[in-house]
Amino acid sequence: MSNAFRPPNLALSTVGLSLATFMQVLDTTIANVSLPTIAGNLGVSSNQSTWVITSFAVSNAIALPLTGFLTRRFGETKLFIWSTILFSIASFLCGISQSMSMLIFFRAIQGAVAGPMYPITQSLMVSIYPPAKRGMALALLAMVTVVAPIAGPILGGWITDNYTWPWIFFINVPIGIFASMVVANQMRGRPETTERPKMDYVGLITLVIGVGALQVVLDKGNDEDWFNSQFIVITAIISAIALAVFLIWEFTDKDPIVNLRLFRHRNFSAGTLCLMLAYAAFFSIGLLVPQWLQRNLGYTSTWAGLATAPLGILPVLLTPFVGRYATHFDLRMLASIAFIAMGGTCFMRSDFYIGVDFNHVAMVQLIQGLGVAFFFMPVLTILLSDLQGKEIAAGAGLATFLRTLGGSFAASITNFMWDHRAIIHHSQLAEQITPYNPTSQAALSNMGGGQSALAALNQTVTQQGYQLSFNEVFHALGWIFIALILVVWLAKPPFTAKAGPAAGGGH
Repeated sequence: MSNAFRPPNLALSTVGLSLATFMQVLDTTIANVSLPTIAGNLGVSSNQSTWVITSFAVSNAIALPLTGFLTRRFGETKLFIWSTILFSIASFLCGISQSMSMLIFFRAIQGAVAGPMYPITQSLMVSIYPPAKRGMALALLAMVTVVAPIAGPILGGWITDNYTWPWIFFINVPIGIFASMVVANQMRGRPETTERPKMDYVGLITLVIGVGALQVVLDKGNDEDWFNSQFIVITAIISAIALAVFLIWEFTDKDPIVNLRLFRHRNFSAGTLCLMLAYAAFFSIGLLVPQWLQRNLGYTSTWAGLATAPLGILPVLLTPFVGRYATHFDLRMLASIAFIAMGGTCFMRSDFYIGVDFNHVAMVQLIQGLGVAFFFMPVLTILLSDLQGKEIAAGAGLATFLRTLGGSFAASITNFMWDHRAIIHHSQLAEQITPYNPTSQAALSNMGGGQSALAALNQTVTQQGYQLSFNEVFHALGWIFIALILVVWLAKPPFTAKAGPAAGGGH
């Protein structure tokens, strides 16, 4: 494979590749604000409705490490086109689902076929751009990765409020068809060598069981009262055994499905750890803020989307400059600025209260955007910087896998912590409401006394409990970002992105 291939129209190819990534990343968050509506329409609890997000995230995470194997088997272009087409079909099936279990099943399929899309897009983008413009290509992709999760809640909210929720899935169909046609046309004649690599079945099966079982433990733990439930204990043991076997097997197998030996590279290790933990915290913010706005402050889906939207303003404005000039600076410094901005905004949110106004919420989102703008491109460049040419596709796939896994686990853990701490705060606050407490008696008589006043007061206590819990979770997230500044400085320069697999010949 030569690296000289250039598509007839570079701009059109970039649009095709970016649209597919946009659609796939958009789908990780578009359902967030629609969960209450979907749960109501399909007659399930709001806790069960988070499976709509989790099922997508888990199957997506499991499919990601297969990227390297599938690329060698089918070639990058063909794999990209088929993933995009299958994603469109799965989206359509999500939209016509009649029950929660159908929707979760099709979301899992959608997540699985989406697995290879992002790493392949990354690899194709790097290969069609000349070496001097590769940073720009990565920055462009980073911008898409940042804008899509922000557009998701706004678009999802607007569609849910004005049309019906299935349309959040139907809109993928025309985008997917267009993107796959453009890329098929532009990449025609791109030289690719395919082979029939041995399939690492032990690695694949232990990965699926290990990750799947761990996600079930995190998701169902709260409902089942954690380790007091036999089901949770057994699932946790299965997960631990499967993951242990997986790790040992992958380190010793000649042709592993996930190349863990990449962690021998210092920058890859430090960069991937930063990417995974920072993305997990970032994902938690994106999940928690819209839910809090709707549950605690009574916002509609659309207004919750609009309040979170300013997050995207600075990344869109700054990304072209980050792409062009970032290499003139120490990338660890840029990543540190990102972590300070994201950590700082978490600390600001830890002071929020029920009466906080729209402008205040939106302003904090805007400031967080500064962190997002300086986060993806520097961290991605650092983690790819010390890999060999032919390791890039596998490295990008592994880093994306861990990033997705981080986001998926964060969704479960954050929701659990928020609910769990809210219950504790509720009971602490409720202890103060007694016939002997003059303040609570005055509050009850102001509400007109009787059962309805008690119910209203209980509602207020619940709301306050969730607010205090929200503040605590954000306080913890703030410290996670600050700790990551230390991690990123473990990486050592130079940080220059090399070419993808096309440059290094076949595998």
